[in-house]
Amino acid sequence: MTRTARLTFLLAAVLLLGAVGTGAVLHAAHRSGMRDRQQADGPTVRAGTVSLRPTTGRRLLVRNLAWGPHRDEIAAVPADDPRGPRTASGVKCLRFHAAAGTAICLRAVHGALEDTYRAVVLDSHLRELHHFPAAGIPTRARVSPSGHLVAWTVFVSGDSYAGTDFSTRTAIVDTRTWAIDDNLETFHITKDGRPYRAADTNVWGVTFADDTRFYATLATGGHTYLVRGDVTARTLTTLHRNVECPSLSPDGTRIAYKKRVEGASPDAPWRLYVLDLRTMKETATAEQRNIDDQALWSDNSTLVYALPGDYGSDLWTVPADGTGAAHRLMASAVAPAYLG
Repeated sequence: MTRTARLTFLLAAVLLLGAVGTGAVLHAAHRSGMRDRQQADGPTVRAGTVSLRPTTGRRLLVRNLAWGPHRDEIAAVPADDPRGPRTASGVKCLRFHAAAGTAICLRAVHGALEDTYRAVVLDSHLRELHHFPAAGIPTRARVSPSGHLVAWTVFVSGDSYAGTDFSTRTAIVDTRTWAIDDNLETFHITKDGRPYRAADTNVWGVTFADDTRFYATLATGGHTYLVRGDVTARTLTTLHRNVECPSLSPDGTRIAYKKRVEGASPDAPWRLYVLDLRTMKETATAEQRNIDDQALWSDNSTLVYALPGDYGSDLWTVPADGTGAAHRLMASAVAPAYLG
């Protein structure tokens, strides 16, 4: 190849790469601009009043991910019509949960140089009651059945549970006194019947039984455990191995959780399981895809969880007893909470 031919080839390659790069930037800008416009084939979302107060019908609250002016706002739909029109509250949260007239909202505070995060406790009208600084990227949030306790988990390093190079921080707040335990890793741990201390402990994914007892994940020594926690005694006791992001059933008898399964990809290691707390028997659900979420019980027999979707995440549902099949419940939504 002559010198002229080489230069011509090089120039053509540079121009091609420039065109590809320009096209990618324009496509990203176009897609970003479309986020502010409601999609013709997307769910209907309208501004309105969203309350946590009891009503005549059961409701489902979610973080709305549908493109348009109400993206990331907490929105409500009738529980029996999850694909119907959504009422958007105007309140934006990255993670959300609610019960008994209390909500926890994890949100970003945008700064000139970097974002920070805070945990905001909301009243029944979704108005701020109190807020706390959050030490990292929001990932899990729960409210106790009474509304008296709220919990949240953030990543303080790393941004995924899939590997081992991450650290979490989990806090519990009493909404009656605003007393806070801002790091559950300081609780006294009993592992396999013996007192246990280690520098590598991580605790995440609280799910409440009542105003004293809760369950969570403890990670240490390269393994994860379901732990039973006691807020008053400040203790954590291991119950079962290979449990992450537990969720207690409404009747308090079972835990839904994500379990690392042998042979799965290291980047997609989890399947959705249910553990009977009396017998410690595990049941695999019919959902065969990777689940990286803290599932929610919509009732004593059905689980709701998020999976990646076209506009962020969709909500799916599957029976808790291992029968049936998974079905999409709601498009463009995450962080569900049932009221009523």
